[in-house]
Amino acid sequence: MTSIVLPGADRRLETYRMREPVVWDLPPSPPTSRVVYAAAHVVADPLADHSPGSPASLDWEATLRFRRHLWSCGLRVADAMDTAQRNMGLDWAATAELIRRSAAEARHFGDPADLLACGAGTDHLPGSATLEQVVAGYLEQIETVQDAGARVVVMASRQLARLARGPEDYHKVYATLLAHTDRPVILHWLGEMFDPALAGYWGSHDLEAATEAFLALVHDNAARVDGVKVSLLDAEHEVHLRERLPDGVRLYTGDDFNYPELIAGGSHALLGIFDPIAPAAAAALHALDGGDHERFASVLAPTVPLARKIFQAPTYHYKTGIVLLAWLAGHQDAFVMVNGAHSNRSILHLSEVFRLADQAGLLPDPGLAAARMRALLATAGVTG
Repeated sequence: MTSIVLPGADRRLETYRMREPVVWDLPPSPPTSRVVYAAAHVVADPLADHSPGSPASLDWEATLRFRRHLWSCGLRVADAMDTAQRNMGLDWAATAELIRRSAAEARHFGDPADLLACGAGTDHLPGSATLEQVVAGYLEQIETVQDAGARVVVMASRQLARLARGPEDYHKVYATLLAHTDRPVILHWLGEMFDPALAGYWGSHDLEAATEAFLALVHDNAARVDGVKVSLLDAEHEVHLRERLPDGVRLYTGDDFNYPELIAGGSHALLGIFDPIAPAAAAALHALDGGDHERFASVLAPTVPLARKIFQAPTYHYKTGIVLLAWLAGHQDAFVMVNGAHSNRSILHLSEVFRLADQAGLLPDPGLAAARMRALLATAGVTG
């Protein structure tokens, strides 16, 4: 049994003994009971300059290899989104290249329109001063996604949040965008816990008023909306919203705290936590396909404490834990992130992520994971 010395919450060092690795029985085909996307992280070039504000430089082979891993688990991939550090270091030049490369890679597994959804936003035009400029920015990115053959996720826009005077401006902008899409899109409602600049999205700081405005938009454009991705970490609100969507419009949960019960209750999923827990998620969904709700719940239950740790406040730094786990699991060779984001969580936080990932059976090679964690701990003066 592999053991490692880890610091605890009280800063004391203790010997932690890792569990035996889990061999996940992955299904031979994608889930049939739910449509499920894993929002994928990007792998930084470990030798590039990643000081804050530097252009993003990616390790393309490792980035695409991880997407192949997700597809091999039977999950769809949501790319160029929050988990890929949009608005937190991944600039538009790298994003556009990521969209093109991921779509080309998806063709080895099937139709990119089915396997890949990519975010389109306005982050390349931070100085937008008018709604017309916001629309033009959106359309440029939508065209990039559509030309690659992927499904469009219309991301929430910081620039629109700053300029919109009320719900009518959101309705006008989104109706224009949807008229220019070549297939139904996914609309993304990203809460301010993920991005404080999006506070008051849909034209109100009141959640119920914002919900009414959002639902009006969806109902008026239902034929052009595949689904809505909701990341508000409010399970009760999500259930009520799901019940009020038009027929044929999916609710993709983005709730990384309450996903097991929301998926069991009827939500589909587009989740950042499915990046590090992909094998467990695939096994659980296979059980759900067979009507085995008990197995579904038991497989996902150990992943919830891990998710809650990774996504604890400040929530927008969750990407650090996700990339740590990709490194510990052997999916990439370095724990380095675009924009220097690998420094955004403390060594105590990362140590607890390590423990919880091990307890959930998500470290396939305990010896490798322990060796890498020891190397990281040594940079904080923790040895043993």
